[in-house]
Amino acid sequence: MRGLSVQNVWRMRQFHLAYRDDQNLSALLREVSWTNHLLILGHAESATEREFHLRMSIREGWSSRQLERQLHSGLYERFALAAPTGKTGKVLATLPEAKTSLDAHFKDEYALEFLGLSQAHSERDLRKAILANLRDFFLEFGRHFAFIGEEYPIVIGGEEYHVDLLFYHRLLQCLVAVDLKAGKFLPEYVGKMQFYLAALDEKVKLEHERPSAGLILCKSKNQEVVRLALARSLAPTRVAAYRTQLPDERLIKQRLRALPLPSGL
Repeated sequence: MRGLSVQNVWRMRQFHLAYRDDQNLSALLREVSWTNHLLILGHAESATEREFHLRMSIREGWSSRQLERQLHSGLYERFALAAPTGKTGKVLATLPEAKTSLDAHFKDEYALEFLGLSQAHSERDLRKAILANLRDFFLEFGRHFAFIGEEYPIVIGGEEYHVDLLFYHRLLQCLVAVDLKAGKFLPEYVGKMQFYLAALDEKVKLEHERPSAGLILCKSKNQEVVRLALARSLAPTRVAAYRTQLPDERLIKQRLRALPLPSGL
């Protein structure tokens, strides 16, 4: 075939071999650019991982540069490692189909290396860095977040309280309060978040919106402490950790392989 290099022919063959037996993906494949296909094929180690990145690329509208960052941030591995015990094979179930599920739009860990923070930083440093890098922040958090305000004031009982960051999520149709913690997660943070969410629902939320959701973003967390802290919480609250440097992709792949995963993940 004239006009096609050996490399291009090899890539088309690679594409054909990867997807020839999966007719269910035919509609998805047409929605992803050829450049993004090449990035996914060159990175993914399984059919499940390929499908994960295909669906995420479509859902989030990633450019090639944005997809490349997510691939090297170990996004798939982070999703899989965060899955509940025994459900690691269902990582794809957290994607586009569950549009109104809180878990479909919040991660267990966020890579915030683009903030340029030193290892020792304050909550104020973290907040200011996020505000200065909102475009990249939304890439990591998801394109359906809309920024409302920082240190958002709510007056209760004659006293003024402040939510670190307040967002609106267009798909969930609810306010999202983000409480920033530059240290490890502590159980008392949940009570504070419940107070914020109740205040937002009473003072700020519009009638047609769903109940406000909360995200406690900490530098580190213990999963057992988080589980017990949230065990009796009725408010839609999630706890996530953040990294100021990209995780070592090789190491998290090793951690994933060490788990008793179902075949095909």
